[in-house]
Amino acid sequence: MSLNLHDIQRLLDERGPQQYGLEAVSQLEHALQCAHLAQVAGESDALVIACLLHDLGHLLAAEKDGTREHDTDRDDLHQYAVLPFLRGILPDAVLEPIRLHVDAKRCLCQIETGYFESLSPASVHSLAQQGGPFTEVQARAFLHLPHAEEAIRLRRYDDLAKVPDCAVPPLDHYLPRLAQLMLQSA
Repeated sequence: MSLNLHDIQRLLDERGPQQYGLEAVSQLEHALQCAHLAQVAGESDALVIACLLHDLGHLLAAEKDGTREHDTDRDDLHQYAVLPFLRGILPDAVLEPIRLHVDAKRCLCQIETGYFESLSPASVHSLAQQGGPFTEVQARAFLHLPHAEEAIRLRRYDDLAKVPDCAVPPLDHYLPRLAQLMLQSA
C-alpha cells in the first residue's frame, strides 16, 4: 500500500508533534528543520523532500504499534519500513538517501575524526541499536553506493536539526514540492 500526499500530511500533522525520541524537539520540528537546512544549502527538491521524510518510518512504526511515539529502546528499522509506502510514488533520488541515512551515520563515525563525539546522546543511543560504527571495509563499500553522498549530506542536516524553538517554514511550504515529485514519479 502506497501513501498519498494526504496520508503523508496526516502522519506529519497528527503524529509529528510527538517527541522525537530522546531529543529536545518533536518529530515534525526535526523533519522541518532538516528540510530547511537542505533548502538553505541549495539542495535539489528530491533531497529536500528526503530530509523532510527521512524519519517518517518512526511515525509509521508507532501508528502500526498503536503507540503514541516510537520505542527508543529498540531499532524500528525506520529507514527501511517507510520504503514500501513511498516506492512507486517518489523517485530513487528521494528514497535512497532515506534508506541510507542510518548507514551514513555509521560510515561517518568510521571515516571522520570527531564525528562520533559530535553526536547527540540520543544519536549515540540509536547508533548502538543500529549496529555501531562501520568497519573500514564497510565504510569504503558504503561510499561507493549510488546516493551515498546525498545520504551523507542528509545525515549532516539530520544531526543539526535538533534545535528547540527554531523558526523554519511550516509543512505547507514543502507540500507543493512533494506533490510535484509525486507527479513526476507517477
